[in-house]
Amino acid sequence: MTGTDLLTVRGQRVLVANRMPTDDGGAVATLRDRTELEQLGRELDSTRGLIDALRAQDHEHANRMHTLLGLLELEMYDDAVEFVGEVVGDHRATAEQVTERIADPLLAALLVGKATVAAERGVALWVSDRTRLPDRLIDPQGLVTVVGNLVDNALDAVAGKPHARVEVELRAEGRTAILRVRDTGPGIPPEHQELIFTEGWSTKKPPAHRERGIGLSLVRRLAERQGGSATVGEAHGGGAEFTVVLPEALADPGPEPALTVPSAPQTAKEES
Repeated sequence: MTGTDLLTVRGQRVLVANRMPTDDGGAVATLRDRTELEQLGRELDSTRGLIDALRAQDHEHANRMHTLLGLLELEMYDDAVEFVGEVVGDHRATAEQVTERIADPLLAALLVGKATVAAERGVALWVSDRTRLPDRLIDPQGLVTVVGNLVDNALDAVAGKPHARVEVELRAEGRTAILRVRDTGPGIPPEHQELIFTEGWSTKKPPAHRERGIGLSLVRRLAERQGGSATVGEAHGGGAEFTVVLPEALADPGPEPALTVPSAPQTAKEES
């Protein structure tokens, strides 16, 4: 459309195209490279996410230490031991739940950190039982960007609502990676289900360092660059469900090692 910026992804570059008519009946087309700007913005968002995760862990740790101190001062030693066991078990269970189902270390670390931030915001972040993703991703950083954007979007949608929940499902079908992020938020009206993937469209106030509405647009462009798709619909029971399909996202599994059959031991007669 004339005069409207169009976001596109070509290879590893994020480009913005525009076309403006001139008074003599011609037109001027511009192509702006926003790769570095988007990378810096995502790095800043990642840094802020890490700071939020550390702040959440510090706040959570302080609350638990105060609880433990109170139990000890009340000489409730058995309860203190049980409380410490529950705390350690919760953290271990969350990390084990993720790493058992997601073999890629970058994605696993991202989701463990997001779970901490979600807990601080009163949201339950859950990894679906159907999640199974082997460590064969061709572009793990690209999938980290997609997952991070969708999870952040879902957390924003449900934060402050009762029984807030976000569920992430990641699985492989051959070389295709399928991602689904469901939330219990208000959902996306049918008339907005395509608009939300348009650059600059957002219901939220933009942050100071970058404009809003780039995250979901970039998710779709990254998916389409790989011959895939990014869509949104209604989740079962209400809320939104984002689905991203990435064909050829995983490398072929390596050949299985050949089994060596041990030779039968020789008898004394054979040896002679």
